Amino acid sequence: MGSPGTPVEHTQQEVREDAAPRRLLFIDNLRWSMIILVLSMHASDTYSPFGGWYYTDRPPLSQGELIFFATWQSFLQGFFMALLFFVAACFTPASYDRKGPASFLRDRFIRLMVPTLLYVFAIGPLTEYYVSRSWTGGGGFVRQWLEHLIDGEWMSGTGPMWFCVVLFGFSLFYAGGRWVRDRLGAGRPPAIKASISPTECVAFILTMAVLAFVVRIVVRSDRSILNVHPGDLPQYFLTFAAGILLARGTWLEDGLARGAPVLAVGSLASAAGLWIFMVEWGSRFPADVARMSGGFNPLSALKCLWEALVCVGMSLLLLGLYRRRFDSQGPLARLLSENAFAVYLFHPPILIVIAILMHGFSAPGPWKAALLTVLAAVASFSLCHLVLRQVPYLRRVL
Repeated sequence: MGSPGTPVEHTQQEVREDAAPRRLLFIDNLRWSMIILVLSMHASDTYSPFGGWYYTDRPPLSQGELIFFATWQSFLQGFFMALLFFVAACFTPASYDRKGPASFLRDRFIRLMVPTLLYVFAIGPLTEYYVSRSWTGGGGFVRQWLEHLIDGEWMSGTGPMWFCVVLFGFSLFYAGGRWVRDRLGAGRPPAIKASISPTECVAFILTMAVLAFVVRIVVRSDRSILNVHPGDLPQYFLTFAAGILLARGTWLEDGLARGAPVLAVGSLASAAGLWIFMVEWGSRFPADVARMSGGFNPLSALKCLWEALVCVGMSLLLLGLYRRRFDSQGPLARLLSENAFAVYLFHPPILIVIAILMHGFSAPGPWKAALLTVLAAVASFSLCHLVLRQVPYLRRVL
């Protein structure tokens, strides 16, 4: 349920064993910025016809408003989750090195799956029954909660916590590969130099686009299985793998590699041209819009290429920008960073309550989504900081 979006890791205690002890503050700032974009995505889901969410308030929209929502939501979906998988992967090898396979997986389970189980069995059901009223059966909360367990619906009830489930799966895959490699006596892989050639960048983009296209021939991008969209998994896996490969070097600490700004701008400029073409095509041939979501056709291939360009371009751009301009924190940025994961976990009911209170407010859809984003961010970060993260057992996993 809901558009994806979640933090990387809610701690940076897992820095590389061979790295400087300085905390990478730009990663913290990038993370809480992405959490605010998560709120923006779900606020947009509330008022636009694109995406799924627990509660919707969707009045008729003008053509311009529809284009805005389609552009904004598609743009966000194109990069922010992949970027978070990449950064999470950059801290994975050092964690494994320090803890070993058993402790590494135990820690991953506590940090990723315990909050997910809390959401699946408590936060999500309470939100659906008492807040969004999307549980419409009779018999009261307890009866519907039991039916939710018996019929297996809970397996698709991860909400935004799907990210943690997929990241835990990637962590299992990595730990298994490391265990086999260590058993075979292979040494530590060499550090990857911080350089990106145009050929490597193009090859990575095309690989991402082709794999997504192949998957979407079978499962369209707008379909999910257990609340995970298979059509997006190639992008997430490739960016996670890239983070693993670059983890042994000093790529994050050094900022953008030589040539990366040009590659970022070139990728985004190409993506802008493709998007204008797709919007114009969809306006002329509305029946073809659905073909962009999957199937063996050129429009689906074009959409996959556009997403790969956005993913690589925005990831390179934001990593470099935050490294150079936002590698420090004041009290406010520190507060936002400390509460980012808690906000991600608890924001759905808070955002929905505010959206319900805003129901009578008359304004264009994009303006309402922007206002809802701001109000939900203020309320969520305040509540998590002042109340939820003060609860002893919750604080351990938040």
